[in-house]
Amino acid sequence: MKIGILGCAHAHVKIYCTQWNRDISLDIQPTVVWDRDTERMVQMAEQYGLQTCETAAGLLERDDLDAVVVASETSLHADLVEAAATAGKAIVLQKPMGLTLADGERIAAAVKATQVPFTMAWQMRVDPENLKMRELIADGVLGRIYQIRRRHCLGMLLNPAFESSWHVDPEYNRDIFADDAAHAIDFIYWLFGMPQTVTARMTTAHKATMPNDHGVALFEYPHGMLAEVSSSFAAIAGENTTEIVGEKGVLVQNYGDAPSADKRFDPNAPSMKWYVREADEWIVSEVDAPKAQGERIAGLASPLAEFLHGRRPPLATVEDGLNALRIVLACYEANQTGRRVVMT
Repeated sequence: MKIGILGCAHAHVKIYCTQWNRDISLDIQPTVVWDRDTERMVQMAEQYGLQTCETAAGLLERDDLDAVVVASETSLHADLVEAAATAGKAIVLQKPMGLTLADGERIAAAVKATQVPFTMAWQMRVDPENLKMRELIADGVLGRIYQIRRRHCLGMLLNPAFESSWHVDPEYNRDIFADDAAHAIDFIYWLFGMPQTVTARMTTAHKATMPNDHGVALFEYPHGMLAEVSSSFAAIAGENTTEIVGEKGVLVQNYGDAPSADKRFDPNAPSMKWYVREADEWIVSEVDAPKAQGERIAGLASPLAEFLHGRRPPLATVEDGLNALRIVLACYEANQTGRRVVMT
């Protein structure tokens, strides 16, 4: 299957292309790329053996392409998805869905009107440890869940080059919290659905030119369950990433984000374990965390290929992407107003 790349601003698409080019059994052939930045487009083409196209419309006119990966700057997502859906291409969309609810609703309307295959590219939904957590929750091993805390951090703001990147340019992106805390927010949504209320606080602690580099969001669910997302984008290292407290037990996961995976304190220590009250023992997971964040992102290539070939459902539907965006935007509303936002 030949596919096109609509924008290569999100670096994740490079990792997908590496895997697809390396593993011919996946039968995904990245073929042509368009990007608004000609220099970036040419670099992508040279690195991955792609043709270039001067316009997105020109790429979408090609009959030899069955699908596209939309990995442009976030502000371009709605226009590109609408065009790709009208052209009848299957769509893989990089996170987050859009900058505004209107963007998200345009994307959802286009996908529903054309019925093209569509998935969001959330790597946390295919991470082996996260899948195991979801299984344990669904099977009732931990009992009714009382509380979950997810730490999702990066150290990218410590890189001087990041200050001039599109990620912190308001023309193309909201800021780093919307861009990357969205991963952990979707993770909570994937496990538990829409919260009843959202409370959040964001601050700019590292450098004023890169706003909202730290944030904490709190989601309330029925029966008193609380879910917390805690993010720092100036974190050089870490260890614990998930804690789940349940009626019957507790789960602890380490090394689930980039700083902790890349700088393990003890490379031989188990990454995830849970304690079950009835058995009165800790159980060490047979599934280990990826040894680096790149390995975690590369884990998306195979499930995305399976989706594009029609052998598995979407990793996240267009409705899932829209709901995750609603929760992200509720975090901003709560931060701005200082009030808890009721989700309807």
